[in-house]
Amino acid sequence: MPQDSSLEVTKRIDDWWSIEKHDILADPFGKMAGAGLFQIGLPGAGAALDTYRAIAIAEQAIAAKTGLLGLASGFAARQLTARFFISGFADASQRATWLPRIAAGQVCAAIAISEPGAGAHPKHLQTAAEPHGAGYVVRGRKAWITNGPIADVFLVLSVIAVEDERKRYGLFLIPRETTGLVVKPMQALDALAPASHCELELDGCRVPAAALVGHMADAYPVMALPFRDVEDTVGTASISGLLSWLLEKSAALIERSEENALRLGRIAGLVSLVHAASRLAVMALDGDGQEVPARTIGVRLLARDIVSEIRDLLVQVKPLDDAIARALAAYDLLSSVAREPRKVRQARLGNSLWSEKL
Repeated sequence: MPQDSSLEVTKRIDDWWSIEKHDILADPFGKMAGAGLFQIGLPGAGAALDTYRAIAIAEQAIAAKTGLLGLASGFAARQLTARFFISGFADASQRATWLPRIAAGQVCAAIAISEPGAGAHPKHLQTAAEPHGAGYVVRGRKAWITNGPIADVFLVLSVIAVEDERKRYGLFLIPRETTGLVVKPMQALDALAPASHCELELDGCRVPAAALVGHMADAYPVMALPFRDVEDTVGTASISGLLSWLLEKSAALIERSEENALRLGRIAGLVSLVHAASRLAVMALDGDGQEVPARTIGVRLLARDIVSEIRDLLVQVKPLDDAIARALAAYDLLSSVAREPRKVRQARLGNSLWSEKL
């Protein structure tokens, strides 16, 4: 990986912060385009930025500067969707149509996999794309679409066939203005502001064959399933950044004493381990080092313990600062997302230890 990736991303973050810090929530993503943040993680801006690591560096810095997990995760969702799905699987025409506009901040792409009452489990998803003439007709509903309210194009996972009672999936690029596509509001999650979510209703959306991304037999195991791990791994960067922010804010509020110094020192040491493990986990996504599933699991579990210690430390601070309270609420909320899949991976890791002894 180019050694100047951190320097290049940090420079862009500093440029953004110099003009944004006084009024972050008024236009949370507008100034990012001017600072070149939406080029991060995408081809065209140089090898230093064309990595998952670059996205993670930016995500961590945003969380560390603002304490806003919603802003950091909302930024990362935009970049990961574009990098993983469009840069990774789209054809040359699709990439030429969308990537330059996404990198310029003119377009936001959002991934639509989960459905109301079904989550993201492939057995339960119902949205389907039926062949129609030279294209497809897409019908169904999607939910919990990060950045959906501001998205210009949706990547919609849809059933394209059922073989031996097993569903096969395709992924479709569907512009917001497509007839039959309706963006529906969801209950606002204030703790995650300025991140936003929505539902989609697709009522007979006609799309051309060229809207299909990739030509694999089933997009779920090739795209949807691996993306969950990529998103979870890169997401450790926002947690890492938030821990830095919480540690700094907490230190400024508590009484100076030998006991508190020992506690702060312990927390700082643990936070440094989260930083290091998160960095190594993300670098492996770029082929730099070995992927270790236990690493991401460990980062999240250690972060949980650190947040618990910070909460215990802040008991002596009354009333609690609103920004800290919001950050802790955002952490709790995001930690509850995809909890079951994470438990499955954790159990799989535990079972593998038994298997290795057989």
